[in-house]
Order: sequence, then structure tokens, then C-alpha cells
Amino acid sequence: MNTKIIDYTALTLTIIGAVNWGLIGFFRFNLVEFLFGDMTLISRIVYAVVGIAGLYLISTYGRIASAGDR
Repeated sequence: MNTKIIDYTALTLTIIGAVNWGLIGFFRFNLVEFLFGDMTLISRIVYAVVGIAGLYLISTYGRIASAGDR
């Protein structure tokens, strides 16, 4: 199975989450809350999907290590 699309999607979502955390840390501005409301169903889904993407990217450590063995 080609995981390239999943990898890029997960990476993009994780970058969006990182930018949001940066905005929170530097400017006390939560972009997700601004766009979707304070802990509405949609904002909780966004947080959950970004979290799942981050967890999925843990698997890249194993794939990077196995690519180095070639």
C-alpha cells in the first residue's frame, strides 16, 4: 500500500497543529477556537484529527530507520 498520500496529509495536519500552538504560545491566539468556536464539536474534531496525525507520524521513525538499512 502506498502511504505517501497519508504521510503528506498527516504531516500537513501536524504542521497546522504546530502553527496553532505557536500562535497560542507567542500571541495567545488560538486559530482553531477563532475559526470554529471554543470547544465546539467541529473544533474538537479538528483537535482529534491533528492528534491522530501526530500519533501516525510516530511510525515515520521506524520507516526512516528501515530506509537507512538499505
